[in-house]
Amino acid sequence: MRLTETPLPAPLAQILAQPPGGALRLFWLGQAGFVIEGGGRRAVIDPYLSDSLAQKYRGTRFAHLRMMPAPVAPGAIRHVDLVLATHAHTDHLDPGTLPALLAANAGAALIAPRAALATALERSGIARQRLRGIDAGEVLDCGGITVTATRAAHEDLARDEAGHHRFLGLMLTMGGARVFHSGDTIPFAGQIDEVRALRADLALLPVNGRDATRAGNGVPGNLDMAEALDLARAAAIPAMIAHHFDLFDFNTAPRPRIEAMARASRAPHALAARADMSYGLASQATGQIP
Repeated sequence: MRLTETPLPAPLAQILAQPPGGALRLFWLGQAGFVIEGGGRRAVIDPYLSDSLAQKYRGTRFAHLRMMPAPVAPGAIRHVDLVLATHAHTDHLDPGTLPALLAANAGAALIAPRAALATALERSGIARQRLRGIDAGEVLDCGGITVTATRAAHEDLARDEAGHHRFLGLMLTMGGARVFHSGDTIPFAGQIDEVRALRADLALLPVNGRDATRAGNGVPGNLDMAEALDLARAAAIPAMIAHHFDLFDFNTAPRPRIEAMARASRAPHALAARADMSYGLASQATGQIP
């Protein structure tokens, strides 16, 4: 199975104002954010479409200034069935994005880790009945979209006082495909077996890496590109989109290097996320969307 990459035929707001179709399509929102649609359903995962972090960290060493503009306004994304957050960090569970996105999609539910439910409720501004919790090992049937949660280690496999995992990976089964978003993570014991068991068709993996400078300033790390490719390969995932770069200058990786490593990879077939493209999956044998 190979990724397809198609230039956007119109501004993203115009595309996402229309109902989703049957075929699997993905759109990168920057950082770890994606719109994923298929089977007539649309999901938004980890959207950061504001400057709330620049406001929070104004005047500090890491000012969180955007390197790329938000490709769409939160309220312009319509026909959304699910909004998902992998963890409570602001660039994944954003008070500058969620209220407008969820107000524009009154029927959409918000799925967040059980460890982050209070934060999700506060930042989203929604009624409690629209919020659903999930933890590692759990599966939610969301009416045409199935969500499966795994562990993630954003430096460590942290849990809250009740034992719920603070960081999750989420697999969405929709449109006849299994799309695994790892959340923010580094390698950890048991990760390969856990991810391989998902039998994912496509992995969305962070590649901004980690180093002592960031760790020493409270910035937790992620996989680098080599580790992301290794994880997808070891977990038998045939396709991968690299993301979580090009947004903050202190927490990114060079795009030319990521693209070069993606081009050199045969298994998985890999691409570096771009906001001016849409993504799909095609069978290597037939060239058709499965």
